[in-house]
Amino acid sequence: MAVTSIWAVKGWLGKVVIYAENPDKTENPAYYEKQGMTAEQAQGLSDVIDYASRNSKTQLSNEHTEIMRHFVSGINCEIESARAEMMAVKKHYGKTEGIVAFHGYQSFAPGEATPEMAHEIGVKLAERLWGERYQVLVATHLDKGNHLHNHFVLNNVSMVDGKKYYRSERDYWLMQRESDKLCREYELSVIENPGRGQTKHYTEWQAEKDGRPTLRGFLKAEIDEAISQSMTESQFVANLQRRGFEVKLGKYVSVRPPGKERFSRLHTKLGDGYTRQGIIEQMRGRRPTFPDLEPKRTVKKVPFKGNLKAAKKITGFRALYFHYLYLLGKIPKKRPRPPSKVHYLFREDLIKIDKISNEIKLLCRHRIDTSEQLFSYKAGLSERMDTLSAERADLRKQLRRAKDEPGKEELKAKISILTKGIGEARKEVGLCDDIAERTALIKEKTQKVRAEQNQNRKEKTRYEPFR
Repeated sequence: MAVTSIWAVKGWLGKVVIYAENPDKTENPAYYEKQGMTAEQAQGLSDVIDYASRNSKTQLSNEHTEIMRHFVSGINCEIESARAEMMAVKKHYGKTEGIVAFHGYQSFAPGEATPEMAHEIGVKLAERLWGERYQVLVATHLDKGNHLHNHFVLNNVSMVDGKKYYRSERDYWLMQRESDKLCREYELSVIENPGRGQTKHYTEWQAEKDGRPTLRGFLKAEIDEAISQSMTESQFVANLQRRGFEVKLGKYVSVRPPGKERFSRLHTKLGDGYTRQGIIEQMRGRRPTFPDLEPKRTVKKVPFKGNLKAAKKITGFRALYFHYLYLLGKIPKKRPRPPSKVHYLFREDLIKIDKISNEIKLLCRHRIDTSEQLFSYKAGLSERMDTLSAERADLRKQLRRAKDEPGKEELKAKISILTKGIGEARKEVGLCDDIAERTALIKEKTQKVRAEQNQNRKEKTRYEPFR
């Protein structure tokens, strides 16, 4: 089974090419500075490194680097000069503005293919789709154990006549169709009869299989809940707006969730049952439910042993994070809440629970409760990174002057330790930045939820005699 996708890239072309052809993404920027690389080609590499380190793209050690480099191929261009050749075609036809390339993706199910087979399939797919008119760089990456996937960097200007490639819905379909044909030729599994508008990225498919929450799942839960509480289309729109959604009603229903930049058509994201007519039919055939009219839950009283006054209270950032984990239903562990019972403003953060967990571990490990303590700790990390970088630079100078092999190996080992220390410090600096941003968002969300609960409580008390 192979999942495919392709999207437009805007900006500097060299960054995309270098990212695709280098599967071994380390903490060391010098790895990307290939021999003969100009200053223009080397710009923006830190962005790629930051992206790779945040997403933990690879766990390959340096000894595998040379092997993986063999899984890069150029179609109608050479590997080492792919960017220059693509830019030459653009300049020849005077089309250097706007979209600079298309970035394609083909992901295989774990354990089904070998690196050699995956790369061979990727090259054949690129030749069938674009080989007659466009320049393509094909690279096979190995991430997260045995998760094989191909990257395609496609020059959007044809070398034949200068016409631009425009990705359409038909291109998505052709890419998946040809990929499925190749998978059958190599006796790999294929998803038979995939539903229109319901295709999934492999990571989303795997998350659903493992029972982990997904953005599509949260969106569906919100829409289903709004439908269940509505009897008319205007009530449905009002329920979504109360949850922070922006709604467009036309031929289709489009929504923009809170904090997102773009609108999404519901039938495209969730399937044909979520067209405008489909939602109306669901409301007609479903009895609405109203949380305010549900019976009250009984409160159990549990005796407490100990002295509350003597107990040391946690305040500041740590208290805020612990309270937020409670609101997300992650504590107490013995009684976790399902995502459907978590407030709709908090549900999206369930996907980011691993990041939140790392942030609270840092806060507890160093007893950070205020902004001053956080920025002070971050400043200390920056100084440590500068010190380690200076030591590493000195060791690299010694390594260039060293002549005996035992001495070189010892210097390399020391450099490796310093590089690891710099990487750990850089990750903690990123966590500090995330904490500073997330604390403000948590406070904002909790305030909105409290205001909404107070309003509902007032309305419930006001209309109690009529009930």
